[in-house]
Amino acid sequence: MSSSVPRKRIRKSPADRQAEIVATAAAVALAEGLECVTLRRIGEELDVRPGLVSHYFPVAEDLVAEAFGTAAAGELDRLIPAERPDATPSTHLARFLGEAAGEAYDDISRLWINARHLARYRPALRERVLVQEAAWRERLEGLIREGVARGEFRTPDPYATAIHVLVVLDGLGAHANTGTPDRPAAITRLAATTAERELGLPPGTLAPPPTTPSAVPAVPAVPAVPPGPAAPA
Repeated sequence: MSSSVPRKRIRKSPADRQAEIVATAAAVALAEGLECVTLRRIGEELDVRPGLVSHYFPVAEDLVAEAFGTAAAGELDRLIPAERPDATPSTHLARFLGEAAGEAYDDISRLWINARHLARYRPALRERVLVQEAAWRERLEGLIREGVARGEFRTPDPYATAIHVLVVLDGLGAHANTGTPDRPAAITRLAATTAERELGLPPGTLAPPPTTPSAVPAVPAVPAVPPGPAAPA
């Protein structure tokens, strides 16, 4: 008699299975592009037949739209949380702009470039792009309004300010696919500079938070050579 025991198959609820499919599709979209979100590819990722995926998404374009929406919404929640009890609006805005200027933001920039291109031909995706554009505007506008209410920011039109900042970020992210080596610091900080100007803040106010571990005390830099006389202006 064989001593092997058949593995017990765990049946997932329809809601859990659909959520798993969408989460997997969103991860593929963010890492590799929306063109890679196919019934076969997602089935391979989950080790299930494509027919199971099509049971939940009979129209593949609906899965592509859902993948983009989920990925974009997840990045928004990470970059500008809806609930922000842990810090001031200025700190949250500085964190957002600091991450948005770094290489870690390139994946979400590529996703937006990808989605806006494909949206020309895919109505379901186009609708989801419009929904996410509104969500990002509203979340950033809400953060700015909170800062105005607390006296941290000064702007007569938080909505227009949010659009100014997002337009700059879109422009900086337009080259995410081709790369921009040796980008000058003035360009890297362009979104922060725009926000500071629009919000009536002194230059440098929205600098990214320091990354030095708190356990290591900061040591002031000591010049190797005593400084000479100041250069003429």
